[in-house]
Amino acid sequence: MKIENIGCLVVHAGMRNWIFVKVETDRDGLHGWGEATLEWKTRSVVAAVEDLSDLLVGENPCDITRCREIMRKQSFWRLGTIGQSAASAIETALWDVLGKDLGTPVWQLLGGKVRDRINVYTHLGMGQMDAVYHSFSQEKLAHHCAELKERGYRAAKIVNVPYSHYITANEDVTAFADAIFGLREAVGPDFRIMIDFHGRAASPRVALSYICAVEKADITFVEEPIQPGNHAGLAFIKERSPIPVASGERLIEPDEFEAALSAQSVDIIQPDLCHCGGLTDGRRIAERAAVLGIGIAPHNPAGPVASATAAHFAAATPNHVIQEEMSGAVPWFNDVVARNPIRMTNGYWEIPAGPGLGIEIDEREARKHPFQAESIETKNAVMADGTIVDW
Repeated sequence: MKIENIGCLVVHAGMRNWIFVKVETDRDGLHGWGEATLEWKTRSVVAAVEDLSDLLVGENPCDITRCREIMRKQSFWRLGTIGQSAASAIETALWDVLGKDLGTPVWQLLGGKVRDRINVYTHLGMGQMDAVYHSFSQEKLAHHCAELKERGYRAAKIVNVPYSHYITANEDVTAFADAIFGLREAVGPDFRIMIDFHGRAASPRVALSYICAVEKADITFVEEPIQPGNHAGLAFIKERSPIPVASGERLIEPDEFEAALSAQSVDIIQPDLCHCGGLTDGRRIAERAAVLGIGIAPHNPAGPVASATAAHFAAATPNHVIQEEMSGAVPWFNDVVARNPIRMTNGYWEIPAGPGLGIEIDEREARKHPFQAESIETKNAVMADGTIVDW
């Protein structure tokens, strides 16, 4: 069997464009799907897929390790975020091909399932941009979380840390804490709350001032309290934080994850399987984390192929904690799935069935939503004096 073609299908889905990657083989009807969704870089990722396809056409798609080595080593330059996203999607599609060829789910190829269902969480407003990034008040937070509870979710992540710099005002910390405690009272004790700092704190001490202010609000974890790559600063936070610390969605190369894990700077590592090298490197990250007593909660605000990939990964990964998902990002999320969409019951994903990833993309339906440039909501990430800060 040989790879005959690798192409992209771009689907505009509101906050982002989904980039579905299809690997076609010379065996009639046998193909695999991956996803390379990367915010605001759609056209660049599509071009990277085209570049990598030139290296792989003619190779056996079931030789996944060989194909990964070709993409990594014969590219000469490090792939970076854009190239790694393209390579990750191709790698995932190869697993889909292999599973279909053998007639078995990908999670079985990864060693078999270690759980019967998958704990998940989503975002406010089911991922609608205005709800995710503009819900700072307790009233908005409580309203959106109540909607999620009605839909059966048992956990949500919120992004309500004020835009910050190297110092922060007491009133900002107080307003943030008041909103969090009000939200906890509104949703009750059985609903999990995670706080995404989005790397807005420019220093570890600023991040700690926010974290310590909500120590008694029963927060599951705080995510990316400072910008990625500052492992010493993140370790400083983790040592002093009363709340578990998570990070990793913007780490890309294997040595970046190794640096974070070696520093033991997190309680939970958060690779994105669309960017970190796919299922193979995702598993390596998880296994290294498990040795160090670190859980894994993969980043995934993307489309249905990314969700299917995440579900197979979660089914077979012992130290998996909880899975991010955004199936409500658009009302037609599952309409582009022709077979076996991921299903949620009582706040948990069901384990996927069927060979490969178990899903199939309805290409005709997907093409009803062609590429559009994403809306970039960064205009508020400016301090009163005009200083640009991380959003």
